[in-house]
Amino acid sequence: MTQLHQQLAALQAQVESLKNDKVDMQRQIDLLISKLNLSKSKRFGKQSEKAPRGTFNEAEHTKSEADEPQHHKKGKQPLPSHLEREKVEHKLDDASCACCGHQMHICGTETSEQIKIIPAKISVIKHQQFKYACRECEHTQVTNKVVTASKPKQPIPRSIASAETLAAVVTAKYCDALPLYRQVEIFKRGGLDISRATLANWCIKSGAILKPLVEAMQQTLVNQHSLCADETRVQVLDEPDKLATSQSYMWVYRSNEVSEQPVVISIYQLQLIFNCTKIKMIT
Repeated sequence: MTQLHQQLAALQAQVESLKNDKVDMQRQIDLLISKLNLSKSKRFGKQSEKAPRGTFNEAEHTKSEADEPQHHKKGKQPLPSHLEREKVEHKLDDASCACCGHQMHICGTETSEQIKIIPAKISVIKHQQFKYACRECEHTQVTNKVVTASKPKQPIPRSIASAETLAAVVTAKYCDALPLYRQVEIFKRGGLDISRATLANWCIKSGAILKPLVEAMQQTLVNQHSLCADETRVQVLDEPDKLATSQSYMWVYRSNEVSEQPVVISIYQLQLIFNCTKIKMIT
């Protein structure tokens, strides 16, 4: 009897060991499947900037998901109070009573709200600088100086781009991931024919304008006790003094999660030199 109990205990231990091995093998299988799917996504997935960010039937697909039964439905959420309100009143053209013909009075209102979205509006700022001359000097002096009123300093001298235009192009490009060639098409629909090269030039010069701000952000980032960094290798085909097959680097730096002044900076081809408690950035 004792020998049977020992054999039974040994079999149970063997079963438990096989169960543990099965769990470990399943974990390894799941990990390998995840790596395989990630590799397929990187290799065969759409990586071009021209690739659509959504599907063609996105609206129909979203509607089908919304039509599925939901146990917890929320009512209509009120529109944000900070949005500008445009009041439109609707009154009867003929306020005569249908029964007796007398005029009816207003006894209340029914209010509802709709969202109104106006697409980007393209307009022209016409600067008119007045010139001034002294009539007394015209009669008494040999020469008469003409003084022209100055206009505000422009972000790009002798350019048709205002500060609002530069902000709109840069925001659409780098915040909304809207390529420049698509912005050209949008402007054409608005009646403005402008080249992609011009928009690219505006983006480059906007970067030069923002350089002092970026340097101040770098200083704030360096003075923090810790930061996060990520390196992404990129290949630039046309770059001075570099082969097309060589690799460049895009570094992204950000402050830690508990930072009171969050900072995120992306810098192209950056090297790091660690110096005890400080990080020195060299372009």
